[in-house]
Amino acid sequence: MHKITEQDSPYRHLERRSIGELLRIINKEDKTVPYAVEKAIPQIERLCHAAYRQLEQGGRLFYIGSGTSGRLGIVDASECPPTFGVPHGLVVGIIAGGDKAIRKAKEFAEDDPLQGWKDLQQHQISPNDFVIGISASGTTPYTVGALQHAQQHGIPTGCITCNHNTPLAQFANYPIEVIVGPEVLTGSTRMKAGTAQKLILNMISTTLMIKLGRVLDNKMVDMQLANQKLIDRATRYLVRFTKMDYESAKQLLLTQGSLRKALQYWQKYHSHGKSFH
Repeated sequence: MHKITEQDSPYRHLERRSIGELLRIINKEDKTVPYAVEKAIPQIERLCHAAYRQLEQGGRLFYIGSGTSGRLGIVDASECPPTFGVPHGLVVGIIAGGDKAIRKAKEFAEDDPLQGWKDLQQHQISPNDFVIGISASGTTPYTVGALQHAQQHGIPTGCITCNHNTPLAQFANYPIEVIVGPEVLTGSTRMKAGTAQKLILNMISTTLMIKLGRVLDNKMVDMQLANQKLIDRATRYLVRFTKMDYESAKQLLLTQGSLRKALQYWQKYHSHGKSFH
């Protein structure tokens, strides 16, 4: 298989470049990533439709990968509960080598084609769920094996990869192939490939949460009130929606426990039929 992600960088003798040159080269290449993602939007859309059907019927979304790809999935999954107020088990990130591999690479963890499926089974995965394999190369045995076994068990699958016609895409019902080209540092797919994966994960999770009703207008009405910054943000949103004064809005927010509940309370008793939309 021809791996674009492993092609030589078009930039030679990086060690001879100045700091300014290096920064400009990296930035120049980074600018190409959103355009590569744009070309993949039809594939992303198909995956989102399929994942939404699963989640709407009570299923869960799983991300699975190794190295940078696995970490990006875990980051996206971990941000869904505080941002959208969903249960921690709704979006699950799994990385080769387990939680220790989040901070420190675990040697050869990605080379076992059976371990990915074993890790998914730890979550009692079923055909109600949806699994997205993340791998820049599209050849990582851990991730490919996970999707292969998931597919064999009737679980719908998708993938995010940066090469064409990969083994990973072969076992994905809804493949996303975003071709970002060679990296500035040859083979360092934590760079453009990782940026593309992050952008796509943002698109997938945010779109799904909006369609699942976790957003009102353009506001995070179900976000967890986990610190003073978020309490202040939710209070300001409540003031904007209701025209209450800040202190009254904050008291109502804290009493109700969430921005959505505070809005529902206010609409029930004070809005006189007005809508927030």
